[in-house]
Amino acid sequence: MITRDIAAFTAFAGSLAADFGPATARAAFLVSPDGFMRAEQSAQDNRYMADARAFDTGAALREHHALHRALAQDVPVICFPGDETTPDAVFPNNVFATARVDGEARLIVGRMRHEVRQREAGRRDIRGFFRDTLGYAEVDLSGQPHPCELTGALVIDRARGIGFCGLSERCDEAGAARMHEAFGLRATLMFDLAPGEYHTNVLLAVLAGRAVLVHAGGLQTPGLVPALKAVYPGGVVNLNGLEQAAFAGNAIALASGKVWMSRRAHDALRPATVEALAASGFAVHSVALTAIEAGGGSLRCCVAEVF
Repeated sequence: MITRDIAAFTAFAGSLAADFGPATARAAFLVSPDGFMRAEQSAQDNRYMADARAFDTGAALREHHALHRALAQDVPVICFPGDETTPDAVFPNNVFATARVDGEARLIVGRMRHEVRQREAGRRDIRGFFRDTLGYAEVDLSGQPHPCELTGALVIDRARGIGFCGLSERCDEAGAARMHEAFGLRATLMFDLAPGEYHTNVLLAVLAGRAVLVHAGGLQTPGLVPALKAVYPGGVVNLNGLEQAAFAGNAIALASGKVWMSRRAHDALRPATVEALAASGFAVHSVALTAIEAGGGSLRCCVAEVF
């Protein structure tokens, strides 16, 4: 099912066992921030992006290397080179994602809103690696007209096979339906983001199917937080505005007991937030990403998961 009906979604999702698939990825890939700079098209609807003077490619490359080393503690991590013509490519999870649907491994290629990001979808090396080397089937959404910026717009609970899709200029209802089908999900809830928000994954994170980080202020859907509490009883961690502004919602779990976020996000966490995560079995780990965050995204945006 794919719906805007929160009550219907909650009733269905709450009945599901966490038996759809692995809760965390078996590997991940990154794209190096070569030529990292402000992309003016992306800045049109990304209020988190800094002024051009804040961009430092050398610092971003050093941070990215440290991120690669850190995440490799949990899963195998590979890194593709960046390209000066695609300055946002350091955030590949909007463009590329993977899934396993009825035993078929899939590479899903998203349809980006801005032309500067649409170029990323044409990368033959990433497509070829998954198609020809790993044998993944390719589901190419990049040529259809509806924006669907993959796991930027769609936050997925892989254990239950459900998704939470925030609608904005970066993803419309038709795009959400295409992603729902491509990922083979059991259920997807669509909802509106608050004005000025562009991606769900800076507001909401599902961690290994057990806990949820959420900032209600970025959602134009008051019933969503109660729905999350019904599906994840005792596992919903509310972020305040300062935590969310520091990118604490842009977090990821690549192992069952660790949540990764940027150092800035980690430093912004209230003791109550750290305690709530610990109660769900998560220790917080972080990497400094100050230079990369000038691009309007943070740690989760840098990580494309491999299932």
